[in-house]
Amino acid sequence: MNTQEIPREHVHVPNGNLQIAAYLAQPVGEGSFPAVVVVQEIFGVNAHIRDVTERIAKEGYVAIAPAIYQRQAPGFETGYTAEDIKIGREYKNQTQASELLSDIQATINYLKSLPSVKKDRVGCIGFCFGGHVAYLAATLAEITATASFYGAGIATMTPGGGEPTIARTSDIAGTLYAFFGMEDASIPAAQVDAIEQELNKYNIDSQVFRYEGAAHGFFCDQRDSYNKGAAAQAWEEVKQLFEQKLKA
Repeated sequence: MNTQEIPREHVHVPNGNLQIAAYLAQPVGEGSFPAVVVVQEIFGVNAHIRDVTERIAKEGYVAIAPAIYQRQAPGFETGYTAEDIKIGREYKNQTQASELLSDIQATINYLKSLPSVKKDRVGCIGFCFGGHVAYLAATLAEITATASFYGAGIATMTPGGGEPTIARTSDIAGTLYAFFGMEDASIPAAQVDAIEQELNKYNIDSQVFRYEGAAHGFFCDQRDSYNKGAAAQAWEEVKQLFEQKLKA
């Protein structure tokens, strides 16, 4: 199966008066499939996120990447320069946890309206700021499995202010895998340890993966920090997670 065979399109997810732009990719063939919400980095639903969405569809899932900056910057997508990072962080700082959760829930509702989606099988994967948002989204009742990649600030803050997102760990009902590079300057090892301790404290079905020599953004093959070995290992863990929790 090649990428050209994957049905994909730009759609809009309704959330009240808001229309959230999203990128939808579906498996080839008839039938119904589990679904996965893909949460962007600070750079928007760009080529990398669209590629990940298609890769997930190729594994047999209906995958959708909503624009989590729809409220701040409709249509925003960019690359990975220092200026791009600055702009992306500015938009990130304007987000609110309640709005992000509302938009992810609206995306789940949209998925469940599709005849190709198994209604009780929804997962989530997120990268960078999206890794933080995915940790938040894991508290939503309908999320069965979550893969959170290098979500900075989980242990220290929450979008829009308030108690750090780690304080919501007890609300996670499904399985959560968290992936971190041990050379990530934005996520000290002590914060990774704190996340793991909190997951264990509340007996969350979880695993925390640490990759020596890997920096922030190690999964993204369009970033200088791409680490092919760590990315390949993490992808195998993600596939196993979704296979066990969404296809079982």
